[in-house]
Amino acid sequence: MTVTADEDLGSLIEGVVALPEDPDYLRCSPWNTAVEVAPRMVVFPRSASDVAATVRHAGAVGATVAVAATGHGALPVGPESILVHTGDMTDVAVDVLGRTARVGAGASWQHVLDAATPHGLAPLCGSAPSVGVVGFLTGGGIGPLVRTFGLSSDHVRSFEVVTGTGEILQVSPERHGDLFWGLRGGKATLGIVTAVEIDLPELPEFYGGAIYFDGDYAENVLRAWSQWCPGLPESVSTSVALLQAPDAPEAPPALAGRFVIAVRFAAVGDRGEALDLLTPIRAVAPALLDAVEVLPYAAIGAVHADPPHPMPVYEDHALLSGLPEEAVCELLRLAGPRAGSLQALVEVRQLGGAYARWPRQRSAFCHRDAAFAVTTIGIPVPELAEQVRGHAAAVLQALGPWSTGRQLPNFAPASDPSRLARCYDDDTLYQLAALAERYDPDGVLRAGQVARYVF
Repeated sequence: MTVTADEDLGSLIEGVVALPEDPDYLRCSPWNTAVEVAPRMVVFPRSASDVAATVRHAGAVGATVAVAATGHGALPVGPESILVHTGDMTDVAVDVLGRTARVGAGASWQHVLDAATPHGLAPLCGSAPSVGVVGFLTGGGIGPLVRTFGLSSDHVRSFEVVTGTGEILQVSPERHGDLFWGLRGGKATLGIVTAVEIDLPELPEFYGGAIYFDGDYAENVLRAWSQWCPGLPESVSTSVALLQAPDAPEAPPALAGRFVIAVRFAAVGDRGEALDLLTPIRAVAPALLDAVEVLPYAAIGAVHADPPHPMPVYEDHALLSGLPEEAVCELLRLAGPRAGSLQALVEVRQLGGAYARWPRQRSAFCHRDAAFAVTTIGIPVPELAEQVRGHAAAVLQALGPWSTGRQLPNFAPASDPSRLARCYDDDTLYQLAALAERYDPDGVLRAGQVARYVF
């Protein structure tokens, strides 16, 4: 059935269709409030069939389809697009004996943590449990335990996905293996994921959290951290953050309004070994707050303590081949406590370990050889937006001698083709674009972060 009027779509689906004048339309506002999201209409589906009907409708009316859940990785959406907002599809079904979960497209990691952790099972989420599961997994997924378990997308068993032609497919290594390869790393290129099945490692607790030091010790801490990282076993994942803590009620009193440097630490296995491994960092300087302890896995979000509430952010990102003394000096020069940094946070994550190894089922995720990932996050209030962006670029430019020239799909999201080209090697980008031509021949899903031919 061909539909030509947006208003008629509501008669074909169980979910809600919201036009700009409808109250439900405001629900499409993303977590990153700096991003303008103003589609021609918003569809809140309740099933894969609703999504498929929406995609077919978009093809009939000449619109593209964008997709969103929590909006952490939001990109601009304009009136040429219909936005599929999956926020009503939050079902989580845990198979305790099989140690798996089937997760709806709109679920956040907090939904999965709530369902799985009472059984001693550990969803391999990102640093913020409020992030959506599907967007995180289709970008690869780097969590607080990435060196131990590898990419979270390496633990995906299957997808349910709607293609650009409105077909609903069950995707696994055995069925539509080309899509299974591309959906793990290809973001929104190959379809709209409506459900995903993931493995759940057994891990009731871990030893981790963060140690916060006053910014006056930033040079000592950052230098010690960079020298400490190469000797760490795979049982440990860590990052360091130069952080301008907000002077706000939600900030711990010891940190509020201060420039601090935080060492994040998450270890599995023997607690005594983990204690010994962390001792050199604890000895560098007196801590303002030492929040590293044995934690239930349900508290995994405490490692990074990312802000839970919507806010405007501008993010930039690069991968590094190493972090030598010269790179540490450049970081401190531009983002240290006396640099007048315009970034709320500059973070460096150690990679390697299980992250660097290919899983049995290969994926479209690239750049497993990177040693570190650096991310800048600024608050682009109108009067400072350009300065924030310029300063972020300056930080990454200063690290240029150690940059691989590449990026990861889930960091600093953008639809710019040149940025996408940095997320993949040439062969992978070519294969993703070719698969998009096969599964979305009319370009209905060509909105947002999707691979295209750029050569």
